[in-house]
Amino acid sequence: MSLQAYIDQHGIAARLIGNIGETPTVPAAAAALGVPPDHIIKTLLFEVSAPITFANPQSLIPNPQSPAHVVVISYGEKRVDKKLLGAVLGVSKRHIAFAKAETVLSLIGYPAGGVPPFGHRTALPVLIDAGIMRHVVGERDPHTVQVFAGGGDDATMMAINAGELLRVLGAINCDL
Repeated sequence: MSLQAYIDQHGIAARLIGNIGETPTVPAAAAALGVPPDHIIKTLLFEVSAPITFANPQSLIPNPQSPAHVVVISYGEKRVDKKLLGAVLGVSKRHIAFAKAETVLSLIGYPAGGVPPFGHRTALPVLIDAGIMRHVVGERDPHTVQVFAGGGDDATMMAINAGELLRVLGAINCDL
């Protein structure tokens, strides 16, 4: 299913922006869209080589495959702190690594550099960095703050407001 079909089928208030040039990095995407880098949302896939014990087991059920995989939604040029991610997952940071590009394509269904935050081929646990709401949205209504995510390839972006993103993801908000 295409990303646009997924958006339409699930009634998601999001818009794909195509033909904006290559946007495989946060700075490139921000420059192409004319927005601050913190308004670029990135979808990352991590591989976890130890059994996951979520801090909130009612909220997430890990993929029983080994190694396990977890999707993390972060923002801007901020790096995900593997120690904080490990604390949420109940594993040491040394058991956490970025998934290889071929694994991203196989599990998520989109190439690295253009991965959208939803519509993935495989249902995986999703964590969203609480900093998106704290630093990007701040005191404003999250339904009025637009963020931009991967749109399925490195030349397409998706515009969505932060409130809609949270609604659609149903992810755990945590400091990463």
